[in-house]
Amino acid sequence: MEKADKRGAILEAAEKLFSELGYEGASTRQIAKEAGANMAMINYYFGSKEGVFMEIMSQRIQDFKEQLNIISKTDLPVMEKLLQVIERYASRILCNHTFHKMMQRELSLPQRPEMFSNIKNAMKDNMLVIESIIDNGISDGSFRKIDVRMLIATIMGTINAVATSSYKITLGTDLDINTTKGRKIITARLITHLKELVIIYLTPQK
Repeated sequence: MEKADKRGAILEAAEKLFSELGYEGASTRQIAKEAGANMAMINYYFGSKEGVFMEIMSQRIQDFKEQLNIISKTDLPVMEKLLQVIERYASRILCNHTFHKMMQRELSLPQRPEMFSNIKNAMKDNMLVIESIIDNGISDGSFRKIDVRMLIATIMGTINAVATSSYKITLGTDLDINTTKGRKIITARLITHLKELVIIYLTPQK
């Protein structure tokens, strides 16, 4: 139990420091200190800082995959399934938008092609679950025929834009995504917007 707790503490500390300092800015020494661990433990459990980062990402992807599978297997109408996916995904990203922002920045750097490839492959199964929900809606007539992957890109791109460039939403207001109140309001607006968007876009015209 102590080993599991220490491993979890390292991951928690690393996510916090990655969010605050970026991937390059957070050293394994700082992670070890924040976690109350030592460098040997990080090397033992994860091999390197990249190993810690990949473990965090793998856990986040796997957690969302489990949520997606639960939604996918319910008897809910396909529209309700898709709306639940949107709500869960938007909430997950914005509740830790600083880490997401850091992740997007780091993965875009040319010196990290292998890391990007590994994460992209891990996310592929999640994308396929979302795609299957939309495909099933088209097949049973609940949705009109559309470019499924373009729709997924629209949904995820909008969530990513709000998480990484919230000033586009908050400009001229007193909203701040870095405060609990502001983040809650922005998240609710984002979810409402995306739900209305997909309902209007996917509902067959009579």
